[in-house]
Amino acid sequence: MNRFMIIGAILLFNTVLGYAQNPELPQKTLSPYFFVKSNTNNTDQMPLKSTSVEVNIAGVIAEVVVNQVYENKGKETLEALYVFPGSINAAVHGMEMQVGKRHIIAQIEEKQKARKRYTKAKKQGKTASLLEQKRPNVFQMNVANILPGDKITVKLRYTELLIPTNGVYEFVYPTVVGPRYSNQPLATATASQKWVQSPYIKRKTSDFTNTTTSQPTYTFDITTTIDAGIPIQKVACTSHRTKVKFRKKGSTKVRLHPKEKLGGNRDFILQYQLLGKRIQSGILLQLGKTPQDENFFLMMMQPPKTPKTAQIPPREYIFVFDVSGSMDGFPLETSKELMKNLLAKLRPQDKFNVLLFEYNNAMLAPQSMAATPQNIQNVLQVFNKQSGSGGTRLLPALRKALSFPNMDDYSRTFVIVTDGYITVEKEAFNLIRDNLNKANLFAFGIGSSVNRYLINGLAKAGLGEPFIVTKPAEAAKQANHFQQYIQSPVLTNIQANFGGMQVYDVEPKSIPDVFASRPILVYGKYKGTPTGNITIEGKTGNKRYSQKMDLEEASLVSGEALKYLWARKKIQWLSDYGKVNPEPQLKKQITNLGLKYSLLTQYTSFIAVDDKIRNKTGKQTQVKQPLPLPKGVSNKAVGKLAPPLPVIKSPNVIEIPDEEEIVDEIEVDLEVELEEEVVPPPPPIVEEKEEEIFMITEKQAEFPGGRANLYKYIQQNLKYPPKARQMAIEGKVYVELIIGKDGSIVSIRVVRGLSKDCDQEAIRVMKKMPKWTPATVRGRRVKQKITVPIVFKLK
Repeated sequence: MNRFMIIGAILLFNTVLGYAQNPELPQKTLSPYFFVKSNTNNTDQMPLKSTSVEVNIAGVIAEVVVNQVYENKGKETLEALYVFPGSINAAVHGMEMQVGKRHIIAQIEEKQKARKRYTKAKKQGKTASLLEQKRPNVFQMNVANILPGDKITVKLRYTELLIPTNGVYEFVYPTVVGPRYSNQPLATATASQKWVQSPYIKRKTSDFTNTTTSQPTYTFDITTTIDAGIPIQKVACTSHRTKVKFRKKGSTKVRLHPKEKLGGNRDFILQYQLLGKRIQSGILLQLGKTPQDENFFLMMMQPPKTPKTAQIPPREYIFVFDVSGSMDGFPLETSKELMKNLLAKLRPQDKFNVLLFEYNNAMLAPQSMAATPQNIQNVLQVFNKQSGSGGTRLLPALRKALSFPNMDDYSRTFVIVTDGYITVEKEAFNLIRDNLNKANLFAFGIGSSVNRYLINGLAKAGLGEPFIVTKPAEAAKQANHFQQYIQSPVLTNIQANFGGMQVYDVEPKSIPDVFASRPILVYGKYKGTPTGNITIEGKTGNKRYSQKMDLEEASLVSGEALKYLWARKKIQWLSDYGKVNPEPQLKKQITNLGLKYSLLTQYTSFIAVDDKIRNKTGKQTQVKQPLPLPKGVSNKAVGKLAPPLPVIKSPNVIEIPDEEEIVDEIEVDLEVELEEEVVPPPPPIVEEKEEEIFMITEKQAEFPGGRANLYKYIQQNLKYPPKARQMAIEGKVYVELIIGKDGSIVSIRVVRGLSKDCDQEAIRVMKKMPKWTPATVRGRRVKQKITVPIVFKLK
């Protein structure tokens, strides 16, 4: 317990952001607008009828299929434009189009080439679909030549890695793009910028309690199946009503409640914990289909527990709060609750200041204030009077905050709180990187459909952590986590040592400090046979840290998930958080990655064209699918003109008594709880009728005597094929085994061979093996699939 003396007086702004009369209104800008329904029935203005999503989570990898159904119930042929969001980490690797009984597989092409091909098909009267990336988390679907009575289904496929935080896994499916503020003049806007000008469905003036909202004109459904390999302890959907079913064979199915069919106006958020709050860690390997193909790896390592630091140096906090029109109502009330919790965690030796911004901005005090109870109370009184209005001009607010004079002997932390409804994400990232100095920056996203690309990017550029607060009840928990992260990072100065493993194209090139309790991730490619260990070293508190992972215990994964995840991570570092105007060489590099790995990027698109000419005239009406406002967002988020310049009223001076004695005492609760949790029933006693084959179990299947005896058995029984010896063939044969409930080998398959003779010899040796000790889940025996590498090496 420490004592501090605070002496002096401070100035505090009793700030009210208002508007002055300006005789010269700005020119019309690129901005969203309210949808106006036509009185005629000739044109179907809302062609998107439904979005349904199927999610399959196996281990830590989510495979997602999105079905969009477009129907034309009008009398005119349509071209539909639909702007929709996606996960910032999604590797979009496939698209298909169904027109009647015709099924067309989309191709990945360079963006301009795909656009020209789509335009040509549209004019020829062919039904075509074009998927383009506008932001890493914003996509646009164009569907041309939708004839009256047509029903066209477009299917998207993407892969995503689920990364737990504090023992909680979270899958997020964004459903709607919030209205973006832009001061780009409409007359000079480029084609790639015009997605911002999207129509939105106006909320009723009486709708201020979220009992009714700006509802979608299309239905939404999502089904999630979780096969974690380890029993699930808790499941909770914090955003929607759901029905959870725990299956006898170990998987969990989560279905959207039928009453949520119009729930496509907020992020779908599903959280779950494994039994005992376990975290899946280890090394995953993906072998190329042939020895000439690329091999990929993913290392997931759980960091050490948060260190206890005795001495925390004093910090200066600069809080930057968004009070623009899109924050009005529910989001701003959530921000006020967050502000109260953040300030309550400050220590008396800390200092702080608050900058409020919308179209203009204002710092509440000319210099940072001591975190005394009186100063905190004064600031809360000012902030609680705010109501949302004006545009979201983040860049000027960042410039002012970053240029605010530093205080000697204080470590500085910036905290940005916003919904992120802007179009200058990369400009903000560059501004932070160029002006952060020795500070760090944390970002809080507020609302039911946050721009997660901005929030994550701000934190990444600021060497901090992102947080999402969807409702006031979450504010206290997230404020606790923030305070814990800021006091003591989990692991710093991290380095990876791959030993004898021949790795290349490793991402990230340097591993950032770990604040939260989440796994360290390293992606890459490798050559040859992976042997030895991967070692992670760093510093936790005042101690050195080192942990090894044995490559012999790596798991082999089927499919191409690691390939897509590696390429998406590479593109993320090159493009998502890169320069505003990248050099031609970088554009070419990103384009080549998209084409080689069949991924949607800033410079590559998916195009599907039906060769049949269905509209001989080529004439059609273009309609933009109207979007719902995100739940809780008011009509103030949509505007036609930028507001006049605001003025700031004069400040009041508030005196603080001299020589005030303050006692420092902080408690941080780090317990992680899932809301509306669903606890699975106890396992059934009866034997299952259907048998499932597990890859990850509580207790692994084991060869008699363990791994060492397994390799000894192989060495003693393996005979080098004469033909392979003559041809000097060396290498590994990877054999997939299924160990039955009684320990017997029920299936043997070569997943990657070396030669016909070597493959047959490997199978022969596996067939002769004795029974294993079977794997178990919840105390019962189960089948398990494992992969055994068999080495052929000439002496």
